[in-house]
Amino acid sequence: MAPPESEPPPRCLHADGDLLILEKPAGLLCVPGRGPDKQDALSTRAQRHWPGALIVHRLDQATSGLVLMARHAPAQRALGRAFAERRIAKHYQAVVQGRPAGVPDAEGWCQIDLPLLPDWPSRPRQKVDAAHGKPSQTRWRVLAHDAATGGTRLALMPLTGRTHQLRLHLAHIGHPILGDTLYGGPCAGHAAPRLLLHACGLAFQHPGTGQWLRRDSPAPF
Repeated sequence: MAPPESEPPPRCLHADGDLLILEKPAGLLCVPGRGPDKQDALSTRAQRHWPGALIVHRLDQATSGLVLMARHAPAQRALGRAFAERRIAKHYQAVVQGRPAGVPDAEGWCQIDLPLLPDWPSRPRQKVDAAHGKPSQTRWRVLAHDAATGGTRLALMPLTGRTHQLRLHLAHIGHPILGDTLYGGPCAGHAAPRLLLHACGLAFQHPGTGQWLRRDSPAPF
């Protein structure tokens, strides 16, 4: 089906015969959901312009930034393995409430290590569960602090890929992401018109050429 005249293709930072790196706006689903009102998604838009494109990983609907898609099934399997084996570096930026404190390593990174599990009675929420949760690690470091607003811009690097990991980890240590109505509470949840979380970088070995590939997207906030 030809794309509608009014619908431009997703912003593409890289395209070749094996993969795409696209930029998802905040508020757009990565894949279609249930119901006719949830059929518009990054994957369906991409497939109109790059037929056969396959999803490899996802961002939350409220999160903006870079999404990797495969052009065929072997590339999808290879990239999926790379994610599972932590061979794809994911970089994010967020603006959080307050100023986090921690003990940084030699490169200035601190780490949150809290196991996560779906909160089944309150889906889609997740929860910290020391007894049954899956290991989940997030590295963070301060980029800037705004004394006037009390907010802090963080660089984030998730070492694992649990659902809502960045949002829940930061909320659990007392510094929720601004605009997070799910975990931020009334104060942080209404402090911004959108979730201030952006997937700003992907770096990995290309599954076809073996060359190192990195693409970056500046945070739009």
